[in-house]
Order: sequence, then structure tokens, then C-alpha cells
Amino acid sequence: MELAYYSDYAVRLVNTEEPARGKDALTSVEAVRDLFGPSQSAARRATDADVTRFRSVRARLRAVFEAADTGDERLAVDLLNSLLLEFPVSPQISGHDHRDDDGRPLWHMHLADHPSNATAGYAAIAAMGLAFHLTEYGVDRLGLCEAAPCRNAYLDTSTNRSRRYCSDRCATRANVAAYRARKRLEATRPDVPERTGLAADSAQPSSAQGDRRPELRGR
Repeated sequence: MELAYYSDYAVRLVNTEEPARGKDALTSVEAVRDLFGPSQSAARRATDADVTRFRSVRARLRAVFEAADTGDERLAVDLLNSLLLEFPVSPQISGHDHRDDDGRPLWHMHLADHPSNATAGYAAIAAMGLAFHLTEYGVDRLGLCEAAPCRNAYLDTSTNRSRRYCSDRCATRANVAAYRARKRLEATRPDVPERTGLAADSAQPSSAQGDRRPELRGR
């Protein structure tokens, strides 16, 4: 498993909240457990106390995305480093679930779950995954959706660094909103008469009016 894969842990946690809409999906221990995905052994360690702890980590991870989104590269790195120091990882070589055609293990690096509590384990994996993504692809690959009021976090993996929205749905909604805004602007503009052929002709000086040179008289 590629270590950058773990960066999705950070995105999933950050996007449990939509501040601009006043929505928060992280309200129960079941919601915490859902974040772990297929890692059921780690999810089972979650308790009600982890709800508050997860929210705290979420705020700190969102701050990393916000700093990156505004172009403050140093702040984004400093905030992420503070998480890495507080929640160290336990890397392990794994391969028990992956075999080649000859039945031999496909060894790969794996981030082991932290044993102390569910929050520490999740935060360690999310922070390290985000750190690998940042160092591999650059700080500008961390962003927040531009389709207001969404502001969900996303990781830009496009080849030309062009991603601006967290999903196709938000991209479509933003394009529709921009189109409607242009139409409203056009509707408020004063009517400007088109320059018809007749108007264009009248705007040009006529041969009678435009040529004011006196006729040459015979001497």
C-alpha cells in the first residue's frame, strides 16, 4: 500500500464538517468508527470520548488545508509538523494480504494503528499520509473547494494542477452559478443600439458635407 494513500484519512475527517453550512456529521462514536473504513480492529477501540478528540484533530487538519489554500506554504508545513510530533507513527513492513503469482508476499510499508486510543491512531495515520502527499506532490496540491459554501478539503492529483473543486457535483454547480451570474449582468446592462447599415452610413461624412474645400474657380 502506498503511504500517500493514508492522506485520504485526513480528507475524510476534515470533510465531516461543513462550517459554512453549520453541519457536523461527527456527533457519535458510530460516526468516528465509520471513518476507519475497513480497519475494523482500530474502529472498535473508539469510545464516546473520541468524538471530542477527533473534532480537535479535525480542526488542526483543516488549518493545514486552509494555509495551503491561501498559499502560506510555511504555515501549512509547521502545522502538519506539530501533528506529526504529537502523534508519531509506527511503520511496519506488511504483505500478509497481498501475494504475487507465485504466492510470495508483496512486501510494502504499512502504518500500524497506534495502541493507546482511537484518536491517536487515526491522527498519526492521517498526518503521516498527508505529509507524504505534501512532500511528494507539493503544498499547492492541498486545497479547499471553491464552490461556496462547500469548502470541503481535497487532494489535487490532476496532471496540470488544475483541480479547484472537491467533486464533479460542486464543479457543475459552480459553473452553473457562474453562467447565471453572467446572464444577470448582461440583463442589467443598458441597451446599446446595434450599428445597422443605415446608422453606419449616417455616421460617415457625406460627400456634400464632408468635403468643405472651396471649388477652384477659374482665374
